[in-house]
Amino acid sequence: MPLSYFWSMSTVVAISPDARKRVRTRVLRYTTTFLGPALVATALFAHGIWCWAFPLYAFVLVPLLELMNHPDHGSLSEEEEQAALDDPLFDRLLYAVVPVQWTVLVLFLFQVGEPGLGAWDLAGRIASMGMLCGIHGINVAHELGHRATRLERNMARALLLTSLYMHFIIEHNRGHHKRVATPDDPASARYGESIYVFWLRSILFGFRSAWRIEAERLRRAGRSPLGFRNEMVQGLCLQGALLITIGVVFGITTLFAFLIAATIGILLLETVNYIEHYGLRRKISGQGGYKRVQHFHSWNSDHLVGRAMLFELTRHSDHHWKASRKYQILQGHIDAPQLPTGYPGMMVLSLVPPLFFRVVHPHLARMARQHADLELAA
Repeated sequence: MPLSYFWSMSTVVAISPDARKRVRTRVLRYTTTFLGPALVATALFAHGIWCWAFPLYAFVLVPLLELMNHPDHGSLSEEEEQAALDDPLFDRLLYAVVPVQWTVLVLFLFQVGEPGLGAWDLAGRIASMGMLCGIHGINVAHELGHRATRLERNMARALLLTSLYMHFIIEHNRGHHKRVATPDDPASARYGESIYVFWLRSILFGFRSAWRIEAERLRRAGRSPLGFRNEMVQGLCLQGALLITIGVVFGITTLFAFLIAATIGILLLETVNYIEHYGLRRKISGQGGYKRVQHFHSWNSDHLVGRAMLFELTRHSDHHWKASRKYQILQGHIDAPQLPTGYPGMMVLSLVPPLFFRVVHPHLARMARQHADLELAA
């Protein structure tokens, strides 16, 4: 079987059949993320402990698995990277999340108000849906929101709508990536800042920042910031229409259940933000601005289970190095700050600030000694 070739970076890269086979096998690991929607769907039709299957899987089983297994810092070869970019299955998995997320949401709206449902089962169903809003509704939207095509960015907005967080694509792409690891970035946690203070600061100031970014874009284009061309206005209208529809069709109780689920999704996203850049800050350059973002300005985890569940979000340093890199080719960087365990485990640990600080601060001190361009974000 002859080799296939294509152009990349002005050089011809040969992709062998073995490389294609290895990459096609690799794509299978990301299908495990669909265990989440399956467990949520199960919770919506089950009772008892099954209503809590997804939270137990994500925040008990996965952290235990990641504690027992060593991280994998390996990266794809150049040949494998090109094969991964050439394989449409990686993108199709992301696209499949959109109808799956909306299907599960509709099931949730029908089932969460089941007559006679106990408080424990109700809480489990809401928590499960909320986690899916964060893991698929926002995290996959994060990946699609960085893509070049309008269709993919609209898919991102459709997912963000399920979490009532449509301004995220504005603030993250045009705000966070410019200001990350600086005091100007609401989504970069400061040294010694608890998760609970960070939630409030990041949510409120992130929303305000998105308004300012979008208003400035429209002013530069000579348009009114309050017109319907404002993506913030569009997002708020769509979110309002969704809430009104849910309230009218399913009732106030279901509406409140959805609002709680969306809030859980938002808090999950902000908890990820917290652990991704906690305590890391860029230094001021000689020209007065901040030095360029480096790999040591983001926390990473190369634990395989969390990487697959979150579409490689945990390889965050490489994402900030080049935001346009697709998830399947993000590289591991051993010189970047490495979390002691995966994202799910660290998210749980962050809820107990004294323990989180005790675990993370020694790592921060070592990183600050190793990298002259890194300081602690006090």
